[in-house]
Amino acid sequence: MSLHPQCKAFLDQLAALGGKPLHEMTPVEARALGLPPELAGPERPLHSVVDRTVPGPAGPIPVRVYTPTPGSRLPGLIFFHGGGFVIGTLDSSDRVCRNLAHLAGRVVVSVDYRLAPEHKFPAAVDDACAATKYVIEHASEFEIDANRIAIGGESAGGNLATVAARKLRESVVPSLTLQLLIYPLVRTDDDSPSMREFANDHFLTADVMAYFNEHYLKTADDHRHHDASPLLADLRGLPPAFVITAECDPLRDQGEAYARRLAEAGVPVTLKRYAGMIHPFFSLAGIVDGGQTAIADAAAALQGQALA
Repeated sequence: MSLHPQCKAFLDQLAALGGKPLHEMTPVEARALGLPPELAGPERPLHSVVDRTVPGPAGPIPVRVYTPTPGSRLPGLIFFHGGGFVIGTLDSSDRVCRNLAHLAGRVVVSVDYRLAPEHKFPAAVDDACAATKYVIEHASEFEIDANRIAIGGESAGGNLATVAARKLRESVVPSLTLQLLIYPLVRTDDDSPSMREFANDHFLTADVMAYFNEHYLKTADDHRHHDASPLLADLRGLPPAFVITAECDPLRDQGEAYARRLAEAGVPVTLKRYAGMIHPFFSLAGIVDGGQTAIADAAAALQGQALA
């Protein structure tokens, strides 16, 4: 497996910066890092970008609503940022959401769920379900067509997207139309070949995954909980899915196993592995061509187009 030169250049630049590894930082220190927004590409202008809140189980949940064009009843996308349930904000996924809104012609509602360790599992799941349910049931508030709402996210956000889709599959009408799962974290106690092969030096590391799990989960038993590790859950009746994986990502194998489990459960699924890419490549579209391709593919999937 060959790391793409653009990804290698990015990793070399990070290594040259030095500093303490993320897994040796406090959550507060880790949250202060963040990737420069320009790595995700230019700030795409839209018709409107509005911050508001929706009701949640522990108080208002901040969301950011991206509307690409004026008018009403556009299709929608409920989106959850990545960050291992410990880091990440509305700002960290801002340019990704802008691109998806523009390219897919959808109103994107980005959800700022509670983070660990201040709010351990299942706080993020509870927020994801509450926000999803509210957006579906109050679609008109967002100028969204309630019959055309997808759900998606990156990494830990992909976990929240598919868990929310599963937990709400029988209680919310109308149903979600698509799951957009970008290198999703679907098993917290992963010991797959890709987790071992890319344990170090590929941005996301095994040590960082252990750090995220330590802060997010309350007990070792939580690894087996279907809302933490949805790979272990009953996946029947879920919406169709587009699953994105990166070749040089520790989470690659579990994401691809999840796509297979979906297919075995009778869920229509498209799986696409991006050669030479690393875990955050979807958010590196400003410097990695594969990120631009993946965002275009995600937009096409949201528009119902078949992918090669």
